Amino acid sequence: MANFVHRRQLTIEWAYCDPAGIVFNARFFEIFDGGTWALLEAALGVPRHQLATAFDIMGVPLVDARARFIAPVKFGEQVMLESQVSAFRRSSFDIEHRILIGDELAAEGRETRVWAVLDKDNPGRLRTRPLPEEVTARFRMD
Repeated sequence: MANFVHRRQLTIEWAYCDPAGIVFNARFFEIFDGGTWALLEAALGVPRHQLATAFDIMGVPLVDARARFIAPVKFGEQVMLESQVSAFRRSSFDIEHRILIGDELAAEGRETRVWAVLDKDNPGRLRTRPLPEEVTARFRMD
């Protein structure tokens, strides 16, 4: 089984860079976050601002993130961001991101997110909800 992969071409803007013109490490997490939301929108067919209403959830909060930096990514470069869900569990899922310059892998990241609702017994807190099959099915390419 192959997973749905969302690809998006980006131009590296100066705002992502340090004074040397290289993307500052923390900015990769912003790029990965944007990739997650674009992936969810594309696979689920719902604009990000309507995701909570469409699926009766509070959101998909980030609970873990990591990255590996392989080659410098510089101001003005055209990069390809590839994002895909790599694992589903009961109420959480992992998203893998790859940033390519041409065919060269420059950075990769991984996020773990949870399918979350408001906790009715503890107002102001979130709790996880099992991922619906209708959601997970949208990411599988059978």
